[in-house]
Amino acid sequence: MSAKLRVATLGCKVNQYETELVRQGLQRIGFTDCSDSERADVCVVNTCTVTAEGDSKSRQIVRRLARQNPQAKIVVMGCYATRAPEEVGALPGVTEVVTDKREIPDLLSRFGVVDVPTGLDGFSGRHRAYVKVQDGCLLRCSYCIIPYVRPKLESRPLEHIVEEVRRLVDAGHREVVLTGIHLGHYGVDWNRNKPKPQWIRLTHLLRRLCQLSGDFRIRLSSIEATEVTRELIAVMKDHGDRIVPHLHLCLQSGSDSVLRRMRRRWGTRMFLDRCRLFREAIDRPAISTDVIVGFPGETEAEFEQTLETCRHAGFSKIHVFPYSQRRGTPAAEMQDQVPKSLRSERVASLGEVERQLRANYFKSLVGSEVELLTESQKPIVRIGNSIEREQLLRGTTCRYAAAELVERAGHDCHSETGRLVKVQVTDSDSDRLIVTRTPG
Repeated sequence: MSAKLRVATLGCKVNQYETELVRQGLQRIGFTDCSDSERADVCVVNTCTVTAEGDSKSRQIVRRLARQNPQAKIVVMGCYATRAPEEVGALPGVTEVVTDKREIPDLLSRFGVVDVPTGLDGFSGRHRAYVKVQDGCLLRCSYCIIPYVRPKLESRPLEHIVEEVRRLVDAGHREVVLTGIHLGHYGVDWNRNKPKPQWIRLTHLLRRLCQLSGDFRIRLSSIEATEVTRELIAVMKDHGDRIVPHLHLCLQSGSDSVLRRMRRRWGTRMFLDRCRLFREAIDRPAISTDVIVGFPGETEAEFEQTLETCRHAGFSKIHVFPYSQRRGTPAAEMQDQVPKSLRSERVASLGEVERQLRANYFKSLVGSEVELLTESQKPIVRIGNSIEREQLLRGTTCRYAAAELVERAGHDCHSETGRLVKVQVTDSDSDRLIVTRTPG
């Protein structure tokens, strides 16, 4: 009987990628995934420490797995394991704590994996596959713990990434999401002491990936506004059939004074200028963002500046977070911590702005053609003068908007999920586009 494996992941796309890498490595020596009713021989928990809540959820999952799988070896990795290895090691059932993600090959070899994977062959349960291209962050934003637990910049070899994407496409994945701890710093660790003409950057990787054949598209995960260069925009424009017209630019605050306290590297003027450059080059691009509200000392005037900056940017989506004190960061020690009740009020206020901006953006797409990745499907039966059998396809468009497509059941092979379909936007509501298949 094969050994049984159960994995659990908290946090970012990079964590999800690294969990899948460990999972596939163990599958090479005969491990199989547990069903819900089976007990595991090995559990792997990939933890998050961005917030204290991430630590708490990580501990909860480890304790639950220990109760449900009393004989299992529990391996804990991830940023919480790096930040507090002794604390993690004291949790019930934990037999190993991986404090550095660069130790993953050593972890797998200790289990007997000889042929350690350099990338993924597929991404279980997902139509959109994440590909980690780099690790580490050198910045020291005052609210963020990640540079302390992932401080070393390390870019993956370009050819390893190219071959991995080729395998993922061959395995049927139609969207590849390039991700990293600081995606825009891909190649920076190689460029020290080299003249600028010899530098390797994210744009070089993108051009190389766009040369691959196959029916797939590329999306960039979170990137800093300073790294939205004219060269990057040009690559996206030149390869609009391959790279989706969407960027996720991390704003964090729309107030210059708050940005300075956050130790961000730019102000709102530069951020909005990069949004403008992107819109001038690409037709109706989607620009999403993250915003932290209630940062220490944030005044009502500073919050209003954030609202105005968001309106000016015209975001298609805003991920709104109330500020959370992260022990070990400079911001946690700052004076004038904003009361929780006021942070909640500001989350709600920015949420209203986000909904209006999203509705405006969705309306701007009505009448246009977009590309839909179908991700789920369910039958619909309409009973009137006759019985009509239809199917509802849901998915994500190239512009990072959820969409629904209703058509006759069994329309054609494209009715299967996990395919790219050309559709026209006919309408929208608060959280999705309504689309029809493009003729031909």
